[in-house]
Amino acid sequence: MTVRTRFAPSPTGFLHVGGARTALFSWAYARHFGGKFILRIEDTDLERSTPEAVQAILDGMQWLGLHHDEGPFYQMQRMDRYREVISQLLASGHAYYCYCTPEEVEAMRERLRAAGEKPRYDGTWRPEPGKTLPSIPEGRKPVVRFKNPLDGDITWNDLVKGPITISNRELDDLIIARTDGTPTYNFCVAVDDWDMRITHVIRGDDHVNNTPRQINILNALGASLPQYGHLPMILGSDGEKLSKRHGAVSVMEYPAQGYLPEAMLNYLARLGWSHGDDEIFSMEQFCSWFDLDHLSKSAAQFNHEKLAWLNNHYIKLADNARLAALVRPVMEREGAQFEGAPVLEAAIALMKERVNTLNELADAAMLFFRQPKPDAELLKQHLTDAVKPALLQYMEQCKSVEWDRQSLAALLKETLAAHKLKMPQLAMPLRLMLTGQLQTPSIDAVVELFGRDTVLARLKNFLQ
Repeated sequence: MTVRTRFAPSPTGFLHVGGARTALFSWAYARHFGGKFILRIEDTDLERSTPEAVQAILDGMQWLGLHHDEGPFYQMQRMDRYREVISQLLASGHAYYCYCTPEEVEAMRERLRAAGEKPRYDGTWRPEPGKTLPSIPEGRKPVVRFKNPLDGDITWNDLVKGPITISNRELDDLIIARTDGTPTYNFCVAVDDWDMRITHVIRGDDHVNNTPRQINILNALGASLPQYGHLPMILGSDGEKLSKRHGAVSVMEYPAQGYLPEAMLNYLARLGWSHGDDEIFSMEQFCSWFDLDHLSKSAAQFNHEKLAWLNNHYIKLADNARLAALVRPVMEREGAQFEGAPVLEAAIALMKERVNTLNELADAAMLFFRQPKPDAELLKQHLTDAVKPALLQYMEQCKSVEWDRQSLAALLKETLAAHKLKMPQLAMPLRLMLTGQLQTPSIDAVVELFGRDTVLARLKNFLQ
């Protein structure tokens, strides 16, 4: 058997963290077994589905690198197939026309609530041997309902939660086609999983109650059943359901905030799954390790600090040219001046150890790509008459010193010794004159990166 998994989002909103984790686990399971990963867009909710949401899903999958083997398939392009299967169910007696209005169905439910019973459709139009059906109201269009079994249980061995049993008495006859003929969610999902030969359905546990309905439809069609695994939800750091205030925004907000896809993937992989004490691993390692036996049955908590820590790790590992390409547009928006400035990759290499996001990296690297504007009070405090002679000597010797970090560090020490100064007395005014700020990497590294001409020009501007 070839393993076939699917990710089937509804384009009624953006691809969020929970959906991205579901996609990752489905993708990894297929990759682990050399199977196929299918992308399906479940767009039958015409009122809420939008082209923008579809594109956001595709963009999110592309950014994460979760490439599908088949698809994307769109349910709205499969209407003829759904109508064919509905006709098949009507012909076999597994579905029937129902002429009740929504108001009549709601009245049924209210009567059952008042009687202390579970509110549901009461089967008014369900054909049974010896039963006389009501007269068809003139001009009223029917829905099509699935004839759910009245007795027995639906049991499946959930790949995450273990055995789950739901009584058919808990389920009413769900609508599988609306009055305009458009099919409904659970029906379309069952038909799609059948047609696409899905072997493993990995999805959020908000779908547990849909599973028995889909199993009954597949049984009525004589279709083989996939195995189902339902992932616990992701909670915010406060233990509440993940929401926008916790970061449950579009996945595409994360590259905008300066996160690398490999950091997000590594983080999502550890949300509800573990491999011993391993915290950092490549997607190749993840796919080779991944199985459903080590998925947690309890909810996972989203931790921004952990994600930032992982992002810092991957930024430090990343190629400097790649990082430069990612941060340059951010720096350009901030007014960075690249002409006559240091090589951006070199600045990235110097600054990337100390940042958690690409936006922080862009901000940190800006000191090399803008004119220094030190605070006047700070300059007065550090550029004193006592230190100016040392700075003038340093500037003069910068004209001929070998321009490498070792030689520049030696020059600093020589200047300090000659004028009996401590390193901060010289380094602080140098930082202010060269960058406009007091916090920078090692001053010899900063001087080397700026280059001789820029250093001499900026020192001369302040000292003469």
